[in-house]
Amino acid sequence: MAGVRPVFYVSDGTGITAETIGHSLLTQFTQTRFVTDRIPFVDSVERAREVGEKIRVAAESYGVRPVVINSCMDTEVSSALAESGALMLDVFAPFIEPLERELEQTRERRIGQAHGMVDFDTYHRRINAMNFALTHDDGQSIDYDDADLVLVAVSRAGKTPTCVYLALHYGVRAANYPLTEEDLEHDRLPPRLRPYRNKLFGLTIDPVRLQQIRQERRPNSRYAQLETCKREVAAAEAMFRAERIATLSTTNTSIEEISSKVLTTLGIHREMF
Repeated sequence: MAGVRPVFYVSDGTGITAETIGHSLLTQFTQTRFVTDRIPFVDSVERAREVGEKIRVAAESYGVRPVVINSCMDTEVSSALAESGALMLDVFAPFIEPLERELEQTRERRIGQAHGMVDFDTYHRRINAMNFALTHDDGQSIDYDDADLVLVAVSRAGKTPTCVYLALHYGVRAANYPLTEEDLEHDRLPPRLRPYRNKLFGLTIDPVRLQQIRQERRPNSRYAQLETCKREVAAAEAMFRAERIATLSTTNTSIEEISSKVLTTLGIHREMF
């Protein structure tokens, strides 16, 4: 392993754009463990210098040069951030000059301008999808009539973050259902899921990785024992095979990749916001 590298997603808005692009880039470098921090609303030189000090502290703490993935529009703010000594990656820089040449106009450096291009219908669809995901998280509500899709998996296999990502980035109403020990006693779908079979997608995970995740949540519990994880994963995979439910392992797969695979497999065509 090449060690640990601190990464900061810095933006004059929410930072979601910088984080999304940055995460996609970092997944290409598997020999480094990245410690990430999203810092939103850096919209003044003074605030940028405060953030720069935090970046310098991280450099001293980790003993390596931090990476800053920056989506701030104000060049003075970006310059102030660069004083930290970090590797600066501007997510817009590679595209601005070619666009200026092609459109024969100079960009207007306005903070938050990207968000102004989203119409209210799109915004409300995302919010409604997010509310749906939260309401239907971990089987809290099992009325899936209005769901676009339902993710099915054992506990802690990546259902919730995927549903949230699908809601925020695609406006997709994604629910998730956690397979219980009772469900896993059989190799057939639980009765409550059968009416929604065409909306189902199964997630699986390496049992060792699952044990690590569960150990962080409930240390030294039966729930976190490796044998429990092995048994549950094996039973879930057997169910998916018997029912011919499309399945994907989340072990080494990013949320972006999981989401894309789910949408493609279920034939849901939705542009990313």
